[in-house]
Amino acid sequence: MKRITISIITLALIVMANFFFWAYVNQPDEVQSWEGLMMGVAFNPARRDDNPQKNNFPTEAEIDQDLKLLSGKVHAVRTYSVLNGFDKIPALAAKHNLNVTLGAWVTLDPNIAQQEVDTLIKISREDHPNIVRTIVGNETITRNELTVDELIPYIRHVKKNTWRPVSTSETWDIWLKHPELAEEVDFIAAHFLPYWEGVPADEAVDYVFDRYNELKEAFPDKPIIITETGWPSAGQPQRKAEASLASQAKFIRDFLNRAKEDKLIYYVIEAFDQPWKQVLEGSAGAYWGLFNAERKPKFKMYGDVLDLPNWKNWALGAAVFSMVLMTIFLFTSSKMDLSGKIFFGIIANLSASTIAWTASIGASQYQTTMSSILWGLLLAMQLMAVIVLLVESLEISEVLWNRKGKRSFKALSAPDDFVYPKVSLHVPIHNEPPDMVKKTLAALVELDYPNLEVLVMDNNTDDPAVWQPVEEECKRLGEKFRFFHLENWPGYKAGAINHALEQTAKDAEIIAVIDSDYLVDPKWLKSLVPYFEKEDVGFVQAPQDYWDWKENGFKAFCHWEYAGFFKIGMVQRNESNAIIQHGTMTLIRKSALEEVGKWGEWCICEDSELGLRLYRAGYDSVYVKDSFGQGVTPDTLSGYTTQRHRWVYGAMQILKRHWKALLLGSGTDLTPSQRYYFFAGWLPWFSDALSLLFTFASLILTAQILIDPIHGELPVNAFILPTIGLFGFKIMRTVWLYQARVGCSLFQTMGAAIAGLALTHTVAKAVWQGLFTSGRPFLRTPKFEKDKPFLAGLIIIWQELVFLILLWSAAYAMMSLEHFNNLNGKLWVGVLLVQSMPYAASLFLLLVNVSPNFGLSVLVPKVSVKEK
Repeated sequence: MKRITISIITLALIVMANFFFWAYVNQPDEVQSWEGLMMGVAFNPARRDDNPQKNNFPTEAEIDQDLKLLSGKVHAVRTYSVLNGFDKIPALAAKHNLNVTLGAWVTLDPNIAQQEVDTLIKISREDHPNIVRTIVGNETITRNELTVDELIPYIRHVKKNTWRPVSTSETWDIWLKHPELAEEVDFIAAHFLPYWEGVPADEAVDYVFDRYNELKEAFPDKPIIITETGWPSAGQPQRKAEASLASQAKFIRDFLNRAKEDKLIYYVIEAFDQPWKQVLEGSAGAYWGLFNAERKPKFKMYGDVLDLPNWKNWALGAAVFSMVLMTIFLFTSSKMDLSGKIFFGIIANLSASTIAWTASIGASQYQTTMSSILWGLLLAMQLMAVIVLLVESLEISEVLWNRKGKRSFKALSAPDDFVYPKVSLHVPIHNEPPDMVKKTLAALVELDYPNLEVLVMDNNTDDPAVWQPVEEECKRLGEKFRFFHLENWPGYKAGAINHALEQTAKDAEIIAVIDSDYLVDPKWLKSLVPYFEKEDVGFVQAPQDYWDWKENGFKAFCHWEYAGFFKIGMVQRNESNAIIQHGTMTLIRKSALEEVGKWGEWCICEDSELGLRLYRAGYDSVYVKDSFGQGVTPDTLSGYTTQRHRWVYGAMQILKRHWKALLLGSGTDLTPSQRYYFFAGWLPWFSDALSLLFTFASLILTAQILIDPIHGELPVNAFILPTIGLFGFKIMRTVWLYQARVGCSLFQTMGAAIAGLALTHTVAKAVWQGLFTSGRPFLRTPKFEKDKPFLAGLIIIWQELVFLILLWSAAYAMMSLEHFNNLNGKLWVGVLLVQSMPYAASLFLLLVNVSPNFGLSVLVPKVSVKEK
């Protein structure tokens, strides 16, 4: 009870610390206040669901409501069009004591442009004393819709027909490039938008005034009106310019105070957020308003400013979510020390905060149906990544900070009067080198076990020169060894050993299976068979091991990658009676095997599937981590990847067949821990499969950005940072666990990590193929494969090479884009490079494969000449 109380208090403190972290991150920015009326604001009365591009416009009543809201806050409004009901604005503004700078929208369509201009003239000649000036066109030249020569006639036409001051509104640089345009207008109407020019927020106001003074020097005889200046509260960064609520508040307040000192005439863009502009200007286009689309002020003009005003609600949500995660994951593990719970608690809180941070960004933005779906998918992928992170964090905690388990099994020494049950040892072979099989049989001869038969099952080997020498060897070894040659036999390996089961001696109680390349320890059977004295033990498993891993660097890489599973994963799973049975070095109670229906010939991982069925039937298992047999490591990258593809594809077959039992526990004796470990073991493979989709999406997105960098947008950092962080965490996890449990050097650990990374694409393909196809053939792992490994490897990893080239090219191209020379862009380059790591690892491992002496000095311990 005391231990539980301490754990609860500790985890509660972690949650509180996380809340304080939210408070620290969300400290308010100190910004000078503003008092008084603003000179003017750009005014577009479109509501959240309005869209001028779809001819959806606000009503007269809505326009009147907006002008009433602005009354008492600004002196004037600046408009952009006089069509679609906007011609009523001067009269409505007069009701609320607001002046108007009246604008006409000039476009490529001469009919619409003329209609705008004619309506502007008509209204300006009416009795509207609150119209202080007129503007013909808005950024028409900037958008390349008209040339200066094409725009000037419209300006002259309006000047000729109204007594009010006339100009056109353009960005400041257009006026400097076209002084002839300035000669046609009564005043300079200029836009100063440092955000779009990539100027950092803290330099933006100075930049505006520097450009303003530049215009004054260029046109000393012309009044200069700032018809647009402002800053968005959200959206994509533009080079060094970051959009945020705090940046917007700082820019607006600083500009207003300075403009008041210099007595400038200005219009802040804009009164209200315009969600419809996202299509034209990107995400930032929606967020330039002083009020949001619901007509609520986005910030006050005095006091401190918060980027996330409701951060306490999100922090509370993160706290609740983290407590749920800790309850689900931690309190089901009663054996974990306090240090492990603290570590997992920190990871759980960071994960919950990441989800909350991401959700807060999405919630603060204007979403369409499609964007909501995309955000939902991205959040689902992030949640998947968080689950992977939590599962791997729990593994670290259980491995490093677990109190000594009750299921630590070692080799047994049976009493002298122990009666050893008969063992039928099955050796399935298919097209194996006969000399190798003879060595396996020679090792079986040396087994110190009194009651044994050996059945060698040759499965569909076509060449008699391959299988007949093995047959002769079995005859030479005596009646204990029986050989069967099966032609056109169904079921692959499972079919062969099912036939062996039919040929097994009636008095045999234990079935043993080894691969054709395994050299077993003479004490194997005597050391492990006694575990079957316990009647509920269904199978006993010893780890796979390899005797040839010291031959070259490639085999060493593979060996240490395998070692992680057998010395970390299997040991931990054994504590919950949830190991993966594998088809070599395994012992099975014959009656249990017959009870659950023999080997599954439908599955290419018949061994793992059988283990699951034995668990479902309520049988116990034993895993002894000591090595009792050693086989041959794959010789080539093609053999290595083929083997892993088979394992993953078979796991997907198992999942499809047993998903109800694993997910719901229906019709099964599976414990919650067993169900958890089967899913947890496969989860990283699903993560690799989703990463493949993410890689496709990243390449497509990058291509779109390269085609149109101005309108191209990257995911928010809340998605990018966890991607990079998760990759770093996985590397850290590998190093940490290997150093603690596998007992290898740092270089050997990194070799294992590279070998594992190199399999990522193979795993991803196998997951998708396993989920959506069935009946793929059983592909044996080739032994002593020496024929052109480099050429075979290139053929095997051609897809990895294509992805590697595409990702590196995409990263290089992104680095060359000035538009994305900011943190967001650099993080995206980091994502592309992280995504390229598995493909680079595949190429590196292939090079190691064809360079026999690569890494031998650091990956393989020094051995004597005799050992070599």
